[in-house]
Amino acid sequence: MATTAMSSRFVTSRVPTRCVTSSRVVRATTSFRAVGKQVASSVNGIGMFSSRSVVGLGKSAPTAFSPLPKKEAIARKSSVTVKATANAVPAPAKAPEPYNGVKIVPALFAISVGLIVRYVIPMPVGVSPQGWQLLSIFLATITGLVAGPLPVGAWAFCGMTFAVVTKTMTFAQAYSAYLNDVIWLIVIAFFFARGFVKTGLGDRVATLFVKYLGSSTLGLAYGLTLSEAAIAPAMPSTTARAGGVYLPIIASLADNAGSKPNDPSARKLGAYLIQTQLQCAGPSSALFMTAAAQNMLTMKLGQEVAGIVIANPWITWLKGACVPAATALLLTPLLMYWAFPPEIKDTPEAPKIAEERLKMLGPLSKDEKVVISVMSCALVLWMAGDKFGIAPAVTAMMGLCAFLCTGVLQWKDCLAETAAWDTLSWFAVLIGMSGMLNQLGVVKLFSDTVAATLAAASLGPFQCFLVLNTVYFVLHYLFASQTAQVGALAPAFIGMLIASGINPMMAIFSIAYNTNLFGGLSHYASGQSAAYFGKGYVTLPDYFKYGAIFGFFNFGLFFSLGIAWWKLIGWL
Repeated sequence: MATTAMSSRFVTSRVPTRCVTSSRVVRATTSFRAVGKQVASSVNGIGMFSSRSVVGLGKSAPTAFSPLPKKEAIARKSSVTVKATANAVPAPAKAPEPYNGVKIVPALFAISVGLIVRYVIPMPVGVSPQGWQLLSIFLATITGLVAGPLPVGAWAFCGMTFAVVTKTMTFAQAYSAYLNDVIWLIVIAFFFARGFVKTGLGDRVATLFVKYLGSSTLGLAYGLTLSEAAIAPAMPSTTARAGGVYLPIIASLADNAGSKPNDPSARKLGAYLIQTQLQCAGPSSALFMTAAAQNMLTMKLGQEVAGIVIANPWITWLKGACVPAATALLLTPLLMYWAFPPEIKDTPEAPKIAEERLKMLGPLSKDEKVVISVMSCALVLWMAGDKFGIAPAVTAMMGLCAFLCTGVLQWKDCLAETAAWDTLSWFAVLIGMSGMLNQLGVVKLFSDTVAATLAAASLGPFQCFLVLNTVYFVLHYLFASQTAQVGALAPAFIGMLIASGINPMMAIFSIAYNTNLFGGLSHYASGQSAAYFGKGYVTLPDYFKYGAIFGFFNFGLFFSLGIAWWKLIGWL
């Protein structure tokens, strides 16, 4: 009896059936019930329990080992299903795909400019319908380059496609500029700059100047400025010089001096070096024809508008730029030191850092020696190419072949230089359109009209020279690229200068030099300006303030001292 009572108590102890809170408990209860059936069967088999002790408890109190009634099992299963569904974590909503298409408002603005020119403004006498329609497409394209409904290359391609679809230009006319040798010279200039950065030669030259001139903050600024002027003719990209060579060096020097970006300590050293290097990049680029891509483009477009060929263009360029550009390079670091003074005046650690850096670089590598040899030969041919009958673009092609054959650059390096291919695409579009406008007489007509207006205002050739160059300079506040302004405005302004009585060669060179002087007006004025601003050492108000001060200072220097020099050499 004791055994039977104990067995009865064991059998009737069970998991409460109303505590089902999850599918895990249900599975555990079901498993427990199955084990119980096996135990009961075994016990009954050896006669330890009476049937009454188990079954006689009645239907109202089922044991843990007894199966549930069919209806209750169904109800419980349904309850568990509902609860499991309620506890399930909902799947995250799919994020909407980002819109990467055209920006509607800028696109409508650019298109409306073209439509107004084409259908609202009366077509002047002397302009053909084809020329007027091409002018409207050209202005819509230029407006889009400024407003930015699409990336520059994409919008330019759309503009050229529209010109072909409307039969304003034939396919051959639209893409004839891809055969322009100056465009390919500009593209190869990007590859040369990549060679300087990849081999570390540009870094080595700049570090050498820091080692010997960098014991004071002012000396450090002069060392960086003069080193850029030294490598500029062989590294024809201001953006590559800024981002690939000078920005890392300046950031390292500033950090060592405790001058941090986006911090009040930026004024210790970093802000001064950044502003000085930016404002000196203009005169450095203006000093040599091959120091910037926009120089070669201006020369090409100017000669087409003027209908002349400039002999020995590299030497002629240097002859006209040497006095005002060299003066600007000597004065700008000192004036910036007074106007935007650094808190740290002495940098005794800079030469030591430079010396350590040179030790890390080690002796000249094979690739650096190749770059020095190739670029030295290229400079000689650029200076005296006319005597050998070798065009500047051909010289650049030969130099690139030497880089590729010696392994200084690999073809994948060239393919990875996306800025070069992007420039090729939209430069060709602008040059093709502006060249066609010149052929159709549109540029000449507007140049003559503006010149006549200035003459009616009793302005002589010299006054027109100053007014037109000033307007060209100030208009850069509307452009985010020096080369974009050249493609859009240079032919027209050169034509207006010539029509007002200025020597054609002087008209070309004045616009060419001028284009380099506004690269530091704002944080968006040029590629190098955007790179320097992005580092965070100079606040936006200071960027505009000192950009305007030193931009107009360099402009005034070129068009005062420069004018005196140009008169002395017979250009004016």
